[in-house]
Amino acid sequence: MKVLIVEDHAIVISGCRTLFSEDEGVTVIEARSLAAARAVLETETPDVIVLDINLPDGSGLDLTREIVRADPNAKVIVFSMSDAPLLAIQAIDCGAKGYVSKNDDPMGLRDAVLALVRGETWLTHELAQEIALIKASGNGVATKLTERELLTLRLLVRGRSMAEVGSDLDVSYKTVAADCASIRQKLNARTSSEMVRIAVELRIV
Repeated sequence: MKVLIVEDHAIVISGCRTLFSEDEGVTVIEARSLAAARAVLETETPDVIVLDINLPDGSGLDLTREIVRADPNAKVIVFSMSDAPLLAIQAIDCGAKGYVSKNDDPMGLRDAVLALVRGETWLTHELAQEIALIKASGNGVATKLTERELLTLRLLVRGRSMAEVGSDLDVSYKTVAADCASIRQKLNARTSSEMVRIAVELRIV
């Protein structure tokens, strides 16, 4: 079994290799950018692709769409720092068959890979419940938030300042301010504090 890990942090890649170190017959291939992943996919056919969302040269969700468009049966797990349910919904909508947060138990990634090999999908029970609640509420406006807007909102809910959000996401303060304005409009919030309150009440982050 070949597992392609698309991740730009060496420590995370090392941890992923360790997860499968005792599994005979598992070969871990790595790529540290979208470009590198595309190059690998020209010569390799991995059984499962573990794909980080935030990569140096773009979004892992864009690559997920590309992969699934080329092969509808491709087994992609989106791997993210965030456990925001709306981000998981976006990943699934892009064609991913699993979503794993880097904040979860590390063994969860191994379980997810093995589940996809068996032809199953993978979400934690808690995340699946959160997604079901959002879909049941018919919260269409919230699902229009972009990937970066979701990450921004998640950090703001956790008490990060706009400057800290910019540093965390490696974007300018001006970009964060523009994202916040867009989020307020989409959530029909008049102020940033109201925006955060709505996000918490809707359970979207």
